[in-house]
Amino acid sequence: MEADLTSLERKLALLIAQAGELRAANETLRRDLSVVQDQNRALSQRMQQATTRLDALLDRLPDN
Repeated sequence: MEADLTSLERKLALLIAQAGELRAANETLRRDLSVVQDQNRALSQRMQQATTRLDALLDRLPDN
């Protein structure tokens, strides 16, 4: 019985440690995702601006 409790205690401690590690990894991933989403928004905005400028240049070309 004592051995079972000791084994259960070790397993529970390991589970708690792993849960903490996963929580920390999840937080890191959330921060990384936020950074990448911000970069994606900035790049999308730059693409839209480039598209607008390119369309304006194409409109200025003579029709031949």
